[in-house]
Amino acid sequence: MNKKDPNPIDAFVGSRVRMRRLMIGLSQEKLADGLGITFQQVQKYEKGTNRIGASRLQAIADILGVHPSFFFQQDEGSVHSGKPAADVHESQEISSFVASKEGIALNRAFLKITDPVLRKKIISLVAAMAQTPEADQAPAQSGTRHAESLHG
Repeated sequence: MNKKDPNPIDAFVGSRVRMRRLMIGLSQEKLADGLGITFQQVQKYEKGTNRIGASRLQAIADILGVHPSFFFQQDEGSVHSGKPAADVHESQEISSFVASKEGIALNRAFLKITDPVLRKKIISLVAAMAQTPEADQAPAQSGTRHAESLHG
């Protein structure tokens, strides 16, 4: 790790701050105001460039309405999971997308779909468009039939 590279744990905690902030629709400016700092400092926290101290993390947790442990919760592909580097990198890409505005909007919309069959069909459609292995799990259908099957 280069001296200028953010510590992976600081970057992870920062990404969780960003994800939660976006989930509740709070701007960097509003979070900064609540903390009594500049929005540039919030940007540095979210990127992992600057480390967040314990008291500041507690203040962030209070503003974002979560317990401080939220910022350390890791999924299967966590930095310390012992998985191959490629798996960890993919997990970080997924976490990064999920924490983005588009990822949050997509997840919110997807969660409103209650039909599990339709959810699977949407995943198959997106996977086919992206040409990923998940596309192979769905039964092969021709274009028109596939579009009709999404609606019925």
